[in-house]
Amino acid sequence: MKNIYAILVLLVLLTIGCEDSITDENLYKSVQKKGNSKQKCATIQSETIYYPTGHYLGARAISTGFDIFGYNYQAHIFNGYYANLYLGEEGYPPYTGNNETYLDENPDLKNDNYFLTYYWPYRNDDVNMTWNDTWLSNKDCNNDGSLDVEQNTIGSGAWQNYHSKGIYDDENGNKCNWVLQYKIIAVPEYAYLENGFWYDVDDNEIGENFYNEWAIIQIISNDPCGGENGVKYKSPFRVGFGNR
Repeated sequence: MKNIYAILVLLVLLTIGCEDSITDENLYKSVQKKGNSKQKCATIQSETIYYPTGHYLGARAISTGFDIFGYNYQAHIFNGYYANLYLGEEGYPPYTGNNETYLDENPDLKNDNYFLTYYWPYRNDDVNMTWNDTWLSNKDCNNDGSLDVEQNTIGSGAWQNYHSKGIYDDENGNKCNWVLQYKIIAVPEYAYLENGFWYDVDDNEIGENFYNEWAIIQIISNDPCGGENGVKYKSPFRVGFGNR
């Protein structure tokens, strides 16, 4: 069954994965009002927003639609193998499923203990993620040639919805299908942390602590072989996105 590290690592990837890239002077003129000024934001359609330095896809522009790893940055969706959350950012080709020669074809990964511990065992799991623009934008408004990432997490309203599913053999040789869902939000301003849970200023329990800036507001786990069927945690306050 999946452990918490499967969800911990993907947060780091999404929040730092697209910060470093190449700038371009021909920015798409999408106008956004900010106070009394106007801010020009490049969009993916402008083909001036690039994959980060060191990415397998190189210094090429991000396009609309799904890339070979399963990311659709325009639509705020990832749909692919769990291993591919990591591989592209580190400069490796996509894992295509049940490819046991992948490590032999990419021998440097054999020395990557982080990948071998937190990704390779779950490489065939299917992942579907969605997020809002504050978690990871599909625009470039600071003119650095990369997708914008909110640097001030607390109070930002950022959220992510994470689904994964897979299959394993239990001790009796039975094929066991499991499904896991996490809902994660940025905690609001003036929230406080106590005994591993976040609370708002009115002492309402928001959710379980996640990296000291985020709260897990719902966990659903269905694993009949493991005796799990339904909600493992649900915020007693609210479980919807964008309502704090």
